[in-house]
Amino acid sequence: MRYRPYVPYLFIAPMLLGLVLFRLGPLFVSFAASFTDWNVISAPSWVGLRNYREMLASEAFWEVLGNTALYALFYVPGVMLLGLTLAVLVNQRLLGSTFFRGFFFLPYITSTVAVALVWKWIFATRFGLLNNLLYSLGVERPPSWLGDPSYALIAVAVVAVWQHAGFQMLLFLAGLQNIDEGLKEAARIDGASESQIFRRITLPLLSPVTFFVLIISLFASAQTFEVTYALTGGGPQRASTTLAFFIYQNAFVHFRMGYASALAYVLMLLVGGLTLLNFALRRRWVSYG
Repeated sequence: MRYRPYVPYLFIAPMLLGLVLFRLGPLFVSFAASFTDWNVISAPSWVGLRNYREMLASEAFWEVLGNTALYALFYVPGVMLLGLTLAVLVNQRLLGSTFFRGFFFLPYITSTVAVALVWKWIFATRFGLLNNLLYSLGVERPPSWLGDPSYALIAVAVVAVWQHAGFQMLLFLAGLQNIDEGLKEAARIDGASESQIFRRITLPLLSPVTFFVLIISLFASAQTFEVTYALTGGGPQRASTTLAFFIYQNAFVHFRMGYASALAYVLMLLVGGLTLLNFALRRRWVSYG
């Protein structure tokens, strides 16, 4: 049978078509839309850099950008630390460790709406589980976790960490199980304690996985939407509105597609810049051998 050079391209054509239609196409269309005033119903009109100038002059944008940075400061270290802790626990050769791997991973595959309903009950001001616990401990006026601007963003970050830590746990667990146990045994023979082994052997050999988890956690912190939408709707007083949720509000609530596209590209530049910075710094702390 004669070989036809075009045949392999026929097999990958559906994938390439999907890439162009659903990835690259929207990317270029949204970039063009960021220079327009478009409300979806009428035809877009060219406004140049007006959306970007409006964004930089808007107090709401800077407030939302600050919320996004604060959310990332809570979420990224929290989800990484909890994920690593769970991975170390379930990596022990103990009875029931396999069950707990699935148990800790369960929140990640649970519907965000269901998770939000449970946590809304926990955070409820009058009849919530958390505030009832605080009442029993003698706290007379426990906070309104989802209704107070001082606590709403923290509450959203706590729920997101709780839901996503199981996935980070699996990544760290895979890294832990790839570490040569012979190195640890040699250290024990030389008199090293378990804490020294963890600090001097486990963490350095786990650094490539830690770097990967750091990158995907940064992406997740910048793209948070479902938890915010289900718990607080961005309130109160825009206190829990992050940049991704702000993009949704401008695009699908206020129908300002051009302004929302400009916001999306600013978010992309911020996340891309942080990612490049982490790649530039990784040689200082990531060890591949």
